[in-house]
Amino acid sequence: MHFEKFYNDMNEHIKNKILFEKAKEYAYEYLDNIKDMEVFPCQDSLSMLDKFSEPMPASPGIPQEIIKLLHEVGSKATVAQTGGKYFGFVNGGVTPVALAAKWLADVWDQNSALYVMSPIASKLEELCEKWIVELLGLKEDTAAGFVSGSSTAIICGLAAARNDLLLRQGWDVTEKGLFGAPHIRVVIGQQAHSSVWKALSILGIGKGNVTIVPTDERGRMRADALPQLDRNTLVILQAGNVNGGAFDPINEICDIANKANAWVHIDGAFGLWAAACEKTRYLTKGIEKADSWSVDAHKTLNAPYDCGIVLCKKRSALLNTLQAAGSYLQYSENRDGMLYTTEMSRRARSIELWATLKYFGKSGIDALINHLCDMTELFANGLKEKGFIIENEIVFNQILVRCENEYQTTELLKKIQSSRVCWCGGAMWENKPVIRISVCSWQTTEVEIKECVELFADLRNNIAC
Repeated sequence: MHFEKFYNDMNEHIKNKILFEKAKEYAYEYLDNIKDMEVFPCQDSLSMLDKFSEPMPASPGIPQEIIKLLHEVGSKATVAQTGGKYFGFVNGGVTPVALAAKWLADVWDQNSALYVMSPIASKLEELCEKWIVELLGLKEDTAAGFVSGSSTAIICGLAAARNDLLLRQGWDVTEKGLFGAPHIRVVIGQQAHSSVWKALSILGIGKGNVTIVPTDERGRMRADALPQLDRNTLVILQAGNVNGGAFDPINEICDIANKANAWVHIDGAFGLWAAACEKTRYLTKGIEKADSWSVDAHKTLNAPYDCGIVLCKKRSALLNTLQAAGSYLQYSENRDGMLYTTEMSRRARSIELWATLKYFGKSGIDALINHLCDMTELFANGLKEKGFIIENEIVFNQILVRCENEYQTTELLKKIQSSRVCWCGGAMWENKPVIRISVCSWQTTEVEIKECVELFADLRNNIAC
């Protein structure tokens, strides 16, 4: 088949907009029904996924039929994360303005590597960096890189830390690599997130170089148990324990680390945004004393997925670590985004992030975080009144709940997930199974919370003691 036919067919669809109108129709149908959707797909919908199982097509497909299949089968097999009853894995619900911006950005299909590839992406990255640094109360010249998620942000932040710590000892990783490099030590809390361990492994920092500090009953690193720190030490703190939501004593530990000239990285995937809310700002007191930070906008901020951010106080440390060279690269006096990330070719995620920040503004972000905290407290108090045991102190958006015994807790979680009315995950807390609730979506209201509290109680009452 000649490409000319493909070319003519594709251009015809663009001219007639038939395909795009159909996709818009399906998208609107999905949005209209999201509130009434089962949060997790039923078995019939999951079984329909077999319709996608086929050999690689030998000839071209019909565009309208492809989009129709995606909607009629794919839509039913999605998890309703953008609704108000999904409380798993700290997943936020996308706001309409951010989604609309993403639609437009998808049509633009910009590569945000260089200014010359996309001036608009470059400009909006520059603005997002400035606004986020101001929002979080960080040093004015703090650099930001826009990546896929906080896991990648942690890798970038820790790579900058590793290289800078080694450079202090006269070892340039860019020139010499890591073989034979001087020793650096990493200090982390006992309940550090798995992505931190993954990043350390990728960066060639073995477990033998890591000192694990015990945590208190809330999962916070104990400042009184810190080892002796020095200028060759990387300290990794948490702004929001992934299970209980607690924040490490950031201010106290940063003061100790700063005196020793150690590097401090704060893993704040969802909790770092507490700094942008007057009610919760106390949780992040002292974050400006750290050297690097990682955070997700697609969690607490409710931006679309694929929207992580790495921040670094020492701009040169991030740039030198993520440098790239090539005669074909055309750098400019404007922002060239690839210098702040591990990727060159990457989509322009700054577009929907900018739309999110511009839409909310400072007062809107304050209100959003307040709302999530209020809904979390309402959920926890409602469950307490029904006789459930809340294992953690509610400080942000995380709840750990259990029944009177382990069997009931485990069975209740199974029933909640299979009910498809709401969805929560499970975890272990002090060697006991718990149900983990993360309240992250702007769509969650008192109505959804009260319905879920009643569901918890009704399902528990059907479990044999």
